[in-house]
Order: sequence, then structure tokens, then C-alpha cells
Amino acid sequence: MIRSRLSAAGLALLLVSAAPAALAQQASTYPPALPAPQPSIPEARDVPYPGVIALDIDATNLAQHVFGVTETIPVAQAGPMTLFFPEWLPGNHGPVGPVVQLAGIEITANDQRVEWVRDTLSPFAYHITVPAGATELKIRMQHLSPTTGNQGRVTMTPEMLNIQWEKMLLYPAGHWSRNIMVQPTVKFPTGWRFGTALEPQTKDGDLQTFKPVNLEILIDSPVFAGVHYRQIDLNPGGRSPVRANFVADEAKSLETTDEQIQILRNLVDQMDRLYGARHFDHYDFLIAMTDKLGGIGLEHHRSSENSVDPEFFTGWDTHLGDRDLLSHEMNHSWDGKWRRPADQYVPNFNSPMQNSLLWVYEGQTQYYGQVIAARSGLLTRDQAMESLAMTAATYDARVGRQWRALQDTTNDPIISQRRPKGWLAWQRDEDYYSEGQLIWLDVDTTIREMTGGRRSLDDFAKAFYGVQDGSFEPSPYTFEDVVAALNGVVANDWAAFLRTRLDATGPDAHAPLDGLTRGGWRLAYGETPTAYQKTLFGELKRNDFTYSLGFQTGENNAIRSVQWGSPAFDAGLAPGMEIVAVNGQASNPDRLAAAVTAAKDPAVSVTLIVKDGDQYKTVVLPYHDGLRYPRLERIEGTADRLSDILTPRKR
Repeated sequence: MIRSRLSAAGLALLLVSAAPAALAQQASTYPPALPAPQPSIPEARDVPYPGVIALDIDATNLAQHVFGVTETIPVAQAGPMTLFFPEWLPGNHGPVGPVVQLAGIEITANDQRVEWVRDTLSPFAYHITVPAGATELKIRMQHLSPTTGNQGRVTMTPEMLNIQWEKMLLYPAGHWSRNIMVQPTVKFPTGWRFGTALEPQTKDGDLQTFKPVNLEILIDSPVFAGVHYRQIDLNPGGRSPVRANFVADEAKSLETTDEQIQILRNLVDQMDRLYGARHFDHYDFLIAMTDKLGGIGLEHHRSSENSVDPEFFTGWDTHLGDRDLLSHEMNHSWDGKWRRPADQYVPNFNSPMQNSLLWVYEGQTQYYGQVIAARSGLLTRDQAMESLAMTAATYDARVGRQWRALQDTTNDPIISQRRPKGWLAWQRDEDYYSEGQLIWLDVDTTIREMTGGRRSLDDFAKAFYGVQDGSFEPSPYTFEDVVAALNGVVANDWAAFLRTRLDATGPDAHAPLDGLTRGGWRLAYGETPTAYQKTLFGELKRNDFTYSLGFQTGENNAIRSVQWGSPAFDAGLAPGMEIVAVNGQASNPDRLAAAVTAAKDPAVSVTLIVKDGDQYKTVVLPYHDGLRYPRLERIEGTADRLSDILTPRKR
């Protein structure tokens, strides 16, 4: 009908105006406007790369946070060659290689400049042409550590540094990472000491050369170094060395008590008792006690990168936020590094990974990270249970389950790349960690119930991860492998058990809290926070009204989060707003709490003045159920399986 009203001239004009749009739709079929045709990127082959790459790092420019890089790559023939910057980073679970931090790339061969061109479809790939007669490429460039947190994670300060090899190298495309040999050398600031899983070879003043390793092991073996350094033996007389390597902003942070050292040694003992086998010949915790270096908790096969509060030791009773970090990351040596999901076992660092089993890789590690923290003494039994109560409450209130299943959150590291989100309760965000923890508690208590306490998830752990003692070669697994191993512990329809919880979505979907009740406890709420939550939120400078008014505040009365569908949400509050006044008085956490308590009287409401940018508004919250903080409550007459789970193992 619209066409019948167009004149011939109008129709011609319409067709002409549509032509550029149609042409634009075809633009991707045309080659890019480059000085030469763009070659194809070679497929990775499982064959050795000829020669050993020399990778030399100058880490002495502390003032400007610049790592100088010189890389020498042997070449066997002239012609087209593609070099990769690592894109898909293990442990980050996504394509997050910070290629923008690589600068000043200059390539030469036979003292002649070799020009490079970035691939327009795969921008982590650099195309070059190796000149005739060349036997090696010399690459000079810099890795630019962020100088402030808003640029990315700071990896160099005047007191310490973190070398992550994947951020400061290029490697030849067309080969599996395990078939590319690299010999790294680092020039450290004078007097600094370091920790790493790499094995030292020679030392010449401040220049440290390490033994050659393949690229996969190199990227899996970062370095922490600093002016304030301490190493502690965590397994004296053990079958293989386990060390804690500390660097600190100030020397006083390195002071420990004998009891604290014993707790860290208990951690190693409890891991051994859980798994039995070790898949490392040595293991190094790399621990930065810092407010200056960027935060990190990243697993590796023979080491882990961990940043903790400077008062991790000296403020032991008041600093709980990092308490289960070490147990979590060490657990990954078995779960995630030796045994790793099959869809993450890829040829090199530019091959896309899939994350469908992160609820095992990270969820089960979150579970055992907390369990081993309790068994070792990093957390007391009560602290572990009060932490679990907070987790249970979070996912009991996670209304995003109405539209999005837990399984889908395993895609978050790829689709959101760990950028902040405004509405976590509705959007969801990597929930496979802590909701995964609840699922594995459900599995553990189910096994215990079905076997009358004779077997547990520990039996699965020993059978699945605690085999082939001394084997370092990664062992990939599938969903079917997990199910088969669970059935080896006790026969059950574990596939349906897991899929029901992983795929639950819709108005009738609920948080997986059955493990709590089967463990002899239930989620409850009280009018005061538990000792653990009070201490933790005091450390983090947070104030929690999530389960009453529906929001959390941070410093300066700023709203950090708003629970979707809560009274605060219905009143139009959003993260980023600032609460200026409560019932006519200047806002502070105590006045907010008093106002909520007073509003238990149905005739009273909580009235806030809120600043939103340059705008002020008055908000009335008709809420009358008082303060609510999560805790666990014992179910009388039931087996206390949860306490048994948290009890230290003696063999």
C-alpha cells in the first residue's frame, strides 16, 4: 500500500538513497585497505618450534612503571610469518590480554628493520615478512604497567613488581604453546629478591637467567619481586618444596607469629589429606601484601598470584577479606590446572576457550577453598559458617534466576570481561563461583546422606584429582567424566541432579540451599550482623541493608548496590546515589539502622533525602520488618553434617 503512493521519481530516489546502505552491508567481503594483502593466520600444529626464544626483561624503571622487553626469535625460513600477543588468558577465562599495554614494537633481522601489520580481524596477530638469509628476529618493545588503577591493574611500584610473561611477549603462530621453548632473563632492581615457580639457572649481579621452559609453563609461572621480601617453608621435610614468597609495601607487614605460620602449614597438610597425590614437584605461593600493587588472585599449576591486605598478619583478628584466598588458589593446582575442563584445553593462547564447566573448575574450588580454610585454621568453624550464611542469603535473593540460569553465567568472563555491573541481583555475574559452592555442598551432603556418612565429596576429590601422583601433564575432563566419578562414589542420577540445579530458571526456580538443610542447618535472619559479617564489612567499609531496605552503602553514604525488586528499588534508588539525610538528620549507618528499627511500627516509614548527581529528592520507604542479617540456624534432631565437613582431617 505504501508503494502505490510513490511516484516513479520518488521510487528512484528511494532506491538511490538505499544503495549506500546496501553497499555497506557488503563491505566486509572486501579486503582491508592495507599496504599489502593480509595473509592467513596458520593453524596451530602439534610440532616443535625450531630453536629457543630468548626473552629478556629489564624491570628496573620503577619510577615510570615501564618494563623493557628484548625478544630474540629463531626463524627457519624467509617469507610470511605471524606473531601473536596472548589473547585468551588462563584463569581469566576470557579474551582479556592487555594488548594496549604493549608499545614501541620494533622488529629487525640482519640489522634491517622488518615492518609489521596488525591483522584487522584478529588484532592480537602481527604479520611480518622474514627477509632472505635471516636466522632470527630481534624484537624490542615495552610493557607499560598502568600507573593508576583506572588504567588497569598496576604491576610495578617502587617497592615491588609482578612479571606476567603473557603481557610482555610475542610468539610464533602455527604451533602449540607447549612446543615453543623460551629462556627468560630478568634484570631486577638492585637488592631485590623474587619468588617464582621457574627454576633459576645463573645469576650475574642483578641479572637472573632462568632455565628454558615451554611457553605454556612460562606463562603459567609469573614472578613477584620486591625490596621487602620473605620466604617461609610451608612443608619442612616434605616430599616436594612448598614455599610462601611474600613481598610487601613495608617490612613490618612481613612479621608473623608462630601460630600464623603453622596455620599456613596446616593448609598444605589439609590439601595433601584431601587429595593424596601432588601434581607439582614444587609449589610457590606468591603473595603481595600491598595497597599499591593491583589486586589479584590467580591460579597456576606450580604457583599462585595473591594480593592481600598489608595487615594480613599484623591485623589478623580484624582482616578477614583475604582469608580463604590462598586455599582457593592452591586448590586450583588440582582442580583447573592438572585436571582442566576439556573445552579449555586449547592449542595456544589465541585459540578461543569455552567455559561451560567453570561451575566445577571455580565452583568446586570455591567450595573446597572455604572448607580447607576452616580445616586449616585460616577461618574458624564459626567464621566459615557465617560466611556460608552470607553466600546462601545472596543467592536466595538472586532474582535474576527468573530469566537467567546459573549455567549461562559461565559465559560472563567472555561477554562482560569482568567489568562492573549495576544490577547484580538481576543481571547475575559469574555466579558459578559461589552458587556453584552451594551446589557442591548439596552434592557433598547428598553423598553423606545416601551412604550413612561412610562416604563424602572428599572421596570424589581423591578419585578425580588425587590420582597419578607426580603426573604434571594436564588431564582434561568432560561433564560425563564428572558424573562417572560421582557414580563411582555412590550410584545416583547425578547428571539430572546437576543439570536441574545448573539450568534452573523461571518463577519457580530457587537457590540450591538443600545442602544446608541436609547438612543440619537452615538460613535464618537476625537483627544484628554475625561477628564475621561485622568484622568483614568493617574492614571493607560497607554497611548492609540488603535484606531490609534493599541496598548496601559504602563510604560517604554512597549506595553500592540495590536489590532488584526491594523497597529501595521500588522507590527508585540506584547504585551511585548518595544518601544525604535519614528522617531529617544527616545520614550515617547508625541512623539508618535506628530508622529501620523504628519503622517496625507500621505508622512509621523511613524517609531519605538522596543526591543523584546534581539532583536531590525525598524518598519514602514503607518498610516495617526490621533489620535482617543472614545467619545459620541449627535444625534440631538432624545430623550435623556441615560441622563434620569443616572439621580438620587427621589422615
